[in-house]
Amino acid sequence: MGQREPDMNFTEAVSSVFSKYAVFSGRAGRPEFWLFALFNVIASLVVAFIDNLLFGHEILGAIYGLGVLLPSLAVAVRRLHDIDRSGWWILVGLVPLIGWIILLIWYIRPGTPGPNQYGPPV
Repeated sequence: MGQREPDMNFTEAVSSVFSKYAVFSGRAGRPEFWLFALFNVIASLVVAFIDNLLFGHEILGAIYGLGVLLPSLAVAVRRLHDIDRSGWWILVGLVPLIGWIILLIWYIRPGTPGPNQYGPPV
């Protein structure tokens, strides 16, 4: 049977990522990564709606995107650490299509059970 991920609700996941705003060390489990991704999708839709309503073009969306760039990169690197891969592997995402597919597969995989070179599981 697979490793059981720690329980983390939506608020805890988003709070955890923002509290580690630019922390690229350590590990991030699947719930933390995917719930933050869900938060980004929802927040982006809300901001796009407000932008369209108020300005007719994207102003707040650009500000929001810049605001979540570092925490998004940091949680993605920590997620790679959770499967015992270097954070530099995030650069594989620069390869069109194939890179994104590889990253998606890695982000879906369960983390390394027990401690790895990046620390204990979260």
